[in-house]
Amino acid sequence: MNTHEYQAKAILKKYGIPVPDGAVVRTRDDAKRAIDALQLERSLVKVQVHAGGRGKAGGVKMADNKQEILNLVDKMLGMKIVTNQTGKEGIVANELLLYSPVVISKEFYLGAVIDRHKGRAILIASPEGGMEIEEVAAKTPEKILTVPIRFDGVLRGYQKLAIAKFMGWKGETAKQGMAIAAAVAKAFIECDASLLEINPLVLTPEGSLMAVDAKLSIDDNALFRQPEIAKYYDPTQLPAAEVRAEEFDLAYVALDGEIGCMVNGAGLAMATMDIIHHYGGKPANFLDVGGSATEEKVAEGFKIILSDPQVKAILVNIFGGIMNCVTLAGGIIVAVGQLDLSVPLIVRMEGTNVTNGKKMLADSGLNIVIADSLEDAARKAVAAAQ
Repeated sequence: MNTHEYQAKAILKKYGIPVPDGAVVRTRDDAKRAIDALQLERSLVKVQVHAGGRGKAGGVKMADNKQEILNLVDKMLGMKIVTNQTGKEGIVANELLLYSPVVISKEFYLGAVIDRHKGRAILIASPEGGMEIEEVAAKTPEKILTVPIRFDGVLRGYQKLAIAKFMGWKGETAKQGMAIAAAVAKAFIECDASLLEINPLVLTPEGSLMAVDAKLSIDDNALFRQPEIAKYYDPTQLPAAEVRAEEFDLAYVALDGEIGCMVNGAGLAMATMDIIHHYGGKPANFLDVGGSATEEKVAEGFKIILSDPQVKAILVNIFGGIMNCVTLAGGIIVAVGQLDLSVPLIVRMEGTNVTNGKKMLADSGLNIVIADSLEDAARKAVAAAQ
């Protein structure tokens, strides 16, 4: 689950990491109150959306007086931000963050991620802040330091000293920098984060460090342990279909193809999409109904798939292990009956009660194509979509 910048900063602040005082505004009146409360004469105005690259998309602006702040608020509230991370559909900004600009002497990068190759959390530090860390890694890998994070989130003394030396921090700045690095590691572990990023972490002319931008993503599977952070969930930042899928505990990701897919199990879903590609088609979505789907969940899955106007055929590929094929067949029959399905539906089932499940579909009188194998199903789905 992603969070907004102001939410990430609130968490950093709890761990003792300095951030600029700011205010989140959702209306012009909110902005007026924020200007008075923070005594803003100048302000950065930043759209709050779940995507990077906001500045390049026009979502970060500087206002040099109070009237300019209000003018930018009027202009930027409701702005659609389109970046590489949002896709061409973009995301609408319903909130803005205001805060006084910070005078910057130097920018640094500090973050933490899960290293999938090593199977552990790592802290990443670089004296080249303000740039995308992937670009720094590709062009100047010697400017990146990675430090393993223990399971308790505690950095050892020698690790903190190594970070300070690598970043070029000295004196009081080094002390503060080491404390910030330790706080990032601790926050990353304790929040069950998959990404925590401060970019840039800036050095002021007074020699102090401050996090002027932050990004935090939480492992969805750990949200049950993070009730306060779970409240940061913002459905306005997701496509409507993904929000509906979340409500019914369905794993759904929209794609740009023409064949809707309903599968139980992530591995089987990936294999289904691969074989659709192999036979010349393009999947319209990833949809995993899970191993214990009910008729209601199956029916809702169909509704979500059909909400995509690009879908020209639907392929259902189910292995009845935990899920009973009779349950699946019942869900399909209910959904098709409710929705007046207008696109071809191809169903491939194997596993528990598969014979009875197929018989239910055949006897339903509905326009359903039953496939004998995954290869057969993919061929029929691609042909139907074309």
